[in-house]
Amino acid sequence: MQRWFWGLAALFLLAATALAPLLLCPPAGGDNALLTPGFTLPESTAAPSAPSPTVQPTARTTPYRAVWISYLEWQQVDFSSAETFSAQVGAMLDNIRSLGATVVLAQVRPFGDALYPSDFFPFSHLCTGTQGQDPGFDPLALLVEAAHDRGLELEAWVNPYRLQAGGVPALCEDSPAVQHPDWVKATDTGLYLDPANPDVRQYIADGVEELCRNYAIDGIHFDDYFYPTTSATFDAAEYAAANTELSREEWRRQNVNGLVSLCHSVTQAYGVRFGVAPLADVQLCYSGQYSDAALWLAQGGYVDYLMPQLYWGLDYEQNGDTANSLASLAAQWAALPRADGVELYIGLGAYRIGAGDGSTADTGEWQTGHALADQLDALEELGIQGVGLYRYASLWGNPDWPDLAEQEREALAQRWVTASPGY
Repeated sequence: MQRWFWGLAALFLLAATALAPLLLCPPAGGDNALLTPGFTLPESTAAPSAPSPTVQPTARTTPYRAVWISYLEWQQVDFSSAETFSAQVGAMLDNIRSLGATVVLAQVRPFGDALYPSDFFPFSHLCTGTQGQDPGFDPLALLVEAAHDRGLELEAWVNPYRLQAGGVPALCEDSPAVQHPDWVKATDTGLYLDPANPDVRQYIADGVEELCRNYAIDGIHFDDYFYPTTSATFDAAEYAAANTELSREEWRRQNVNGLVSLCHSVTQAYGVRFGVAPLADVQLCYSGQYSDAALWLAQGGYVDYLMPQLYWGLDYEQNGDTANSLASLAAQWAALPRADGVELYIGLGAYRIGAGDGSTADTGEWQTGHALADQLDALEELGIQGVGLYRYASLWGNPDWPDLAEQEREALAQRWVTASPGY
């Protein structure tokens, strides 16, 4: 979903120019992916049943047109006072509103820390430069109020497991990694909460409940950070202790399914929608990160929407192979079974403006000034109306391609504002 530029690990991967044409999912904060053309959907692993909802999320009466604001944008915002923060955020939201967008996906919990006072997570280092240091005001409260004042919906974007990437941020004593070292797993990219630990799942769900209880948010949004590795050494001891007849892969999927189902049950109780932005490739979600996105789309009790991150153009190809083009990927997702009440949206890569997507076709698609608007038209032909644009700074304040970014904004506004002048 997408979600730069990314986390440090993803930035390192994308820096390899030789691999750029093959990258299939620079995250809405998440990992990269290679599409497996012609995949066959695997048999899904069931997760624990979700409690019956007490409140249904409000049915949409406006188009779903979202813009991601990531922690990379927050690094450029002045948190020195409530006034300076409000002024800068207000200008950002005015820009988003002028585009005809209706939803803001704001990253509020990037590294096991928070852009709000929390009983579970320390203040993010993004606020003051030091994790755990109180900025003296509640950024999320101001953000929600400012968004709603402009008629925009606000979804709180959460990284469920990630605590640190490449040694960043420096962890304070209140970090979950310090408070609960037995919950933490390390890889060569960073530190993560252990998906196999039921206490971790409850902890993450409690954090979701805190957001739903304390703020008038319209949604909870998870990005594509699930299992950070396929290595058997990552959780060898936990898998052995589980003493299960499930394969390691099935067991991992069950752990992720359990988290998603649990968090969905929490948001349902508050009438708040819950969505996930998975990797572009359904098969890689399933076998690489153990996130059974096809199951979540096909069955109730997991999500209210999925927004796979399809960050490639309509003309994308590799040496004549167009299977990984936006239209091909979107058609694959659109063909999957979908439960009643579960929506399919698509994440689009605004960060490709000017720079391109590594296609060998070299059609100049991302130099036209209307690549994203053309992608909207193609998605509508598939019956897909909702989209997210990754990310804010690629459309506003793009230092490399300012003129193209402006043209892309104008083309999007022409589609959205003209089509829905009331929004």
